[in-house]
Amino acid sequence: MQLGLIGLGKMGANMRTRLQRAGHEVIGFDPRPEVSDVASLADLVKGLTGPRVVWIMVPSGDPTRDTVRSLAELLESGDLVIDGGNSKYSDDQPNAELLSAKGIGYIDCGVSGGVWGLDNGYGLMAGGSPADIDRAMPIFDALRPAGDRADGFVHAGPVGAGHYAKMIHNGIEYGLMHAYGEGYELLSAEPLIEDVEGTLQAWTQGTVIRSWLLDLLVDALKEDPGFSQISDYTTDSGEGRWTVEEAIKHSVPANVISAALFARFASRQEGGSPALKAVSALRNQFGGHTMRSADESG
Repeated sequence: MQLGLIGLGKMGANMRTRLQRAGHEVIGFDPRPEVSDVASLADLVKGLTGPRVVWIMVPSGDPTRDTVRSLAELLESGDLVIDGGNSKYSDDQPNAELLSAKGIGYIDCGVSGGVWGLDNGYGLMAGGSPADIDRAMPIFDALRPAGDRADGFVHAGPVGAGHYAKMIHNGIEYGLMHAYGEGYELLSAEPLIEDVEGTLQAWTQGTVIRSWLLDLLVDALKEDPGFSQISDYTTDSGEGRWTVEEAIKHSVPANVISAALFARFASRQEGGSPALKAVSALRNQFGGHTMRSADESG
């Protein structure tokens, strides 16, 4: 299958490679000419045979909205656009309506897997019509992990459902990472524990709290024992905030997710936190997110 891919950053470039390994033809566009296959969006559209499928992997907000508006002018009736970035779900219906007026289909797809998705596959949460989902299924099958489709892909509902599911996924991620970070800090604070890293590594097999995130925390400690090289300054991508907003809207007591979000706010104030150093290291391990060095101020 042929696909146009807009945005060749950490995830986009790896997605292009994974799709090519699966035998798909991918034409990628990025403002950086050294990674782009074509010089412009117009050239990308010209290089695709209709009916076209174009996947957007650019930052949420105005960059995505601007890209959708540009595609609405360049694509033709019968084409399909997939937004695979971290857009807020409330942006999806306006995007779909804009494209629908030109006869262009729209899917929103939450993508999880970070920098490891190239080899492990990506968890995919899609929103859109059944017909559009079926049309894009060869692409989804190439990107998701090997094995049972239901273990790595869901058609979560109509337009907006994919990004809503990804938003909640990321909110849960906030809570999980902070729980591991607090556990690490407690182990580090107790003189009885002489091997903190070894204790965490022992938990990675056979225990009820084993997970990929725990594996990554152990890896991060091996690379930087005690997290002496990084500060606890931890940013947030926005999806944790949106999750808390949804919890308020639905009167759901999201205590853990809210506390994890507020802890990230606290990390940007004076002082330091071993727990948040662990969270910062985890974000770098699974997503390649930038860490601040220990001598950098907030």
